[in-house]
Amino acid sequence: MAMEAFPPLMFAGLILIMLIGFPVAFSLAALGLACGFFAVQQGWFPQAFMSALPSNVFGILSNDLLLAIPFFTLMGSLLERCGLAEDMLDSMGQLFGPVRGGLGYSVIIVGFILGAITGTVAGQVIAMAMISLPVMMRYGYNMRYATGVLAASGTITQLVPPSLVLVVLADQLGRPVGDMYKGAWGPSILQVLIFALYTFALSRLKPHHVPGVPKEARTLQGWALWRKCLRGIVPSAVLIFAVLGSMGGLPGINVAICTPTEAGAMGAVGAFVLAALHRRLNWPLVRETMLNTMRITAMVVFILIGSRTFSLVFQGVEGGRWIEHLLSDLPGGQVGFLIVVNLFIFFLAFFLDFFEIAFIILPLLGPVADKMGIDLVWFGVMLCVNMQTSFMHPPFGFALFYLRGISDTLFKNGSLPRKVESSDIYLGSIPWVGMQLILVAVVIFFPQTVTTFLDKEKAVNLNEATELLQQMDAHDKANSIEPVDADRPFQPDAASAPASAH
Repeated sequence: MAMEAFPPLMFAGLILIMLIGFPVAFSLAALGLACGFFAVQQGWFPQAFMSALPSNVFGILSNDLLLAIPFFTLMGSLLERCGLAEDMLDSMGQLFGPVRGGLGYSVIIVGFILGAITGTVAGQVIAMAMISLPVMMRYGYNMRYATGVLAASGTITQLVPPSLVLVVLADQLGRPVGDMYKGAWGPSILQVLIFALYTFALSRLKPHHVPGVPKEARTLQGWALWRKCLRGIVPSAVLIFAVLGSMGGLPGINVAICTPTEAGAMGAVGAFVLAALHRRLNWPLVRETMLNTMRITAMVVFILIGSRTFSLVFQGVEGGRWIEHLLSDLPGGQVGFLIVVNLFIFFLAFFLDFFEIAFIILPLLGPVADKMGIDLVWFGVMLCVNMQTSFMHPPFGFALFYLRGISDTLFKNGSLPRKVESSDIYLGSIPWVGMQLILVAVVIFFPQTVTTFLDKEKAVNLNEATELLQQMDAHDKANSIEPVDADRPFQPDAASAPASAH
């Protein structure tokens, strides 16, 4: 077998092994090692090439940036369990409730705020469904809208800074995390506006689907209601702005005083403070949070080891060159490349979560995008928008599984008047997946949605620069000329000779 035919076989094996359902990290490492030993037997690269794998893996795992993952995970896990979601949804629901679609608006806004705080889809979907789904059913909301808005608002957390997805994408693409966060603000705000616009249109076209909550159902009014809203939002906003601002992740802030790891550690400490302010900080909460952080971190590490094993062998048989030639020759140039890549990611998202896609597929696509002149921050944010759909795909979307499980629990304990059918969950998610794909198209054809929030390079005025250089040159000449005796020729002294030569 010729080596040129092996990369396509490895790639086909990669797709197959990811679809069989066995844990991806271990199956990927096994595939990489098997292909590596086969390549050594064929003489495509020496045995010493494989012996460098342990040091290669250790070098990646010693990356300080990856330490931000457990810190941000700890912060999100703690905050999602300390009662913030309950306080925000209750206050926002009463604030917007009398308006048609008001409960939908409150879920979208709280989903955006919690996305910037918790960073975990599972906890966010479960917390919002436990609180809002019974209320929506009580006041006659359309079931498909209710399940769709709850699942979609939970997935916003993948895009809103400080998202774990953006940290991983920044690491894989070799770009600053702060730039990735700045670029994500535009699409995340736009996503919220698209969701709200859909709710507004539905309230006008089918008002019986999203009725307003009767005014007599509000238990708080006036300053008491606003105080409860601000009590949930202001401390959380202070924490998020402190974390993002310290690492240069907010538009308009050009200086980072902390690394992402240090900012994550500060956020974790702030999460403990917020939990204490809500009087929810106790040992069972801390223990559960630490166990959840340990599980996610271990999963990331093993996926990273498996993907590195595969990619090392894949690059050794010149798989990167094969991918580059395959994608560079697509019709349509950059736009054709981006459309094909997004369709490929959209398909993989049916079966894989974002960690697996980021660690396995992105190292193959990033170098090609860079050689085609594509801004990698824009490219990473665009893929992050696309990977939101991995939680919403019927029938494998994890957000739909979480919603299915919590709705059954709520029905069994009597919180829901009737059982939520699976068809309502799956069919209800389709419009929201469509809106997420609309945002992908907007980001592709309007890069300004990402690049507007990035730091701009200062333009150089060539005329001013030329004039300044001429003034400096004239100043140097004036300082170097000394009065000379007219009766003898000018002779530079020894001290001035090196300076003149320089």
